[in-house]
Amino acid sequence: MKKRLLIVISILTLTFIDATVKAQSEYVPYSYQFYQKLNRVMYSTDTRMHTSIKPYIIDSVMQPAYDSLMNIGVTEKDTWLGRKLFNEHLIDIKKDDYNFYADFLPDFQVGRSFDESRTPWLNTRGFQAGGNVGDKFSFYTSFYENQALFPDYVTDYIFDNHVIPGQFGRLYDQRTGRSQDWAYVTANLSYTPIKYLNITLGYDKNFIGDGYRSMLLSDVSSNYTFLKLTGTLGNVRYMSMWAYMMDPFASRDINYLESINNRHNAGDLGKWGAFQYLDWNATDRLSVGVFQAMMWAPRNARGTRGFDVNYLNPVIFMRPIETANTNSPDKAHVGFTAKYKILNNLTAYGQFLLGELYTKEIFRGKGYINNKQAYQLGFKGFDAFGIRNLNFLGEFNAARPYTYQHFASITAYTNFNQPLAHILGANFREFLGIINYSYRRFDFSLQGNYARYGMDPAADKNYGGNIFKSYENFIKEYDNFIGQGVTTDLVYLDAKAAYLINPKYNLRFEIGGLYRQEKNIAWTKRTTVINIGLKASLRNWYQDF
Repeated sequence: MKKRLLIVISILTLTFIDATVKAQSEYVPYSYQFYQKLNRVMYSTDTRMHTSIKPYIIDSVMQPAYDSLMNIGVTEKDTWLGRKLFNEHLIDIKKDDYNFYADFLPDFQVGRSFDESRTPWLNTRGFQAGGNVGDKFSFYTSFYENQALFPDYVTDYIFDNHVIPGQFGRLYDQRTGRSQDWAYVTANLSYTPIKYLNITLGYDKNFIGDGYRSMLLSDVSSNYTFLKLTGTLGNVRYMSMWAYMMDPFASRDINYLESINNRHNAGDLGKWGAFQYLDWNATDRLSVGVFQAMMWAPRNARGTRGFDVNYLNPVIFMRPIETANTNSPDKAHVGFTAKYKILNNLTAYGQFLLGELYTKEIFRGKGYINNKQAYQLGFKGFDAFGIRNLNFLGEFNAARPYTYQHFASITAYTNFNQPLAHILGANFREFLGIINYSYRRFDFSLQGNYARYGMDPAADKNYGGNIFKSYENFIKEYDNFIGQGVTTDLVYLDAKAAYLINPKYNLRFEIGGLYRQEKNIAWTKRTTVINIGLKASLRNWYQDF
């Protein structure tokens, strides 16, 4: 990981020194809390924006709205300390041909978990640096050093999956105190040689969709190295991305390529992925898209395989390439998206992912194991009831049992022991709703989730929810249904209120609370937490699972 990061930063530095162009572009890290504030521009019937591929590179249409958000509540300050604390980046250099900024990013939280009689806390010291050279090149990097004591349900996830959810797995396992210590880093380079093409090299996350979740590609897993080409021609935007990911679970699977010796000294196995997405704004209101993902292992029966040059083909629907190998070990997924602006401030959206499909079995309605699909339906909007900055979202997500699984975990739809799509994996249904309201420097949010999913009663059983297990070890060929296994209900409620101290790096004082209940026939687990903190978080950090 360190070698890949050094390569990214080296290229960033060399490109920064060598580039000499003239205007402004801006990479904006993806955060649902921040991005929903752009809904008025991105989802209005007065614009025809490509909204599904995230993070965004701010363009001329988004720039006024973005600049407005960067100056919320900003008033003239007479002192250097006042300007840096309330108005500006810590380091802020603006020139005719380039800009550069850097900030200290704290995330200090302390709370109380009433059901567990403990005090969860988070101590994060981070920094970010970014800028642009003209209108063709921008860069961004961030680093966080973290220590934390989480509620029990998060800590249990960490011990089960050997990873801080959405962060990294290089943690210090302190089981006696259950506290964690880890680092988190991102790096991005963005180059737009012509207005029709953007090239991004990064160590970060990606998200495809218009909802809070994505059933195609989401940002719930850890960062990974990728090269992404995004072309835009009129109403069509096309993205092709190649990624290198890690799979610690597969590295410890003694059944995977038993001929490889000294596995415990070889480090974690890597895996490759190729992703394509085509988005077409058919009208001012209707957009449709098609998606494809291909996962393959770095080794096969003959030994080292490495990057498969066959998948350099940037054209979508590479399935014929994969099937040309008569005994292909690779795994393909195909997906579709749609978005329709019902009203000027109300948009409906959806996704459908296809792992495998046997049409005759669908019409028989017998719950055939190899019909593996996931889908999403939702709506979102802004300025509800005529109240400016009152934004909302409602969403339904579901995945059939065994969706995203493969015969080996190395080629499952995963990265660093976490799903690449929905955080619950498969074999679930979920309903969620989110309300956000902003007034001057005050932000309020309310979120509610309800999910029903099926858990495995024992480690050697596979009812299709744990996507790291092999789909060859299934329970039954027919009569499979969502929630099979140990049927479990999850309720999650979250409320936050924040005061924005500095909009440039999202520094805010925040108070919040959450309630979580997970219940099945065997047990009931409850978590009730309140917390306060000073934070400048520019990352999505999902704990609603």
